[in-house]
Amino acid sequence: MATAAISATLVFAARRRPLACSLSSSSTPSTRRLVLYSKPGCCLCDGLKEKLNAAFSLSPGSDSLHDVVLQVRDITTNPEWERAYQYEIPVLAKENSDGKEEILPRLSPRLSAEIIQKKLLAAFS
Repeated sequence: MATAAISATLVFAARRRPLACSLSSSSTPSTRRLVLYSKPGCCLCDGLKEKLNAAFSLSPGSDSLHDVVLQVRDITTNPEWERAYQYEIPVLAKENSDGKEEILPRLSPRLSAEIIQKKLLAAFS
């Protein structure tokens, strides 16, 4: 099987816990998307996933991330991702309306879920 073959990525939805494996990148137009570049055994990556899920779970309202979809990409499944991010993970990016990714500033593991929520809301505004 070629390296360029379909690689599954874990998808997390803000309203639910870790969901399922997705083979497509389709989303509804109103859905905001984040991509987390990670790899197995990365404790910083796991910590950021937990913080993001906590930020997504905060009370709904106008300052909510309830519609954000988090896609976790394992860099070991794609040589291009591995070259780009092997020394940088965890790397968080938002997907712009044109489908291009914009790398976001690194979030400190010491930040509260509330602060992470505010930073993500600012990134999407």
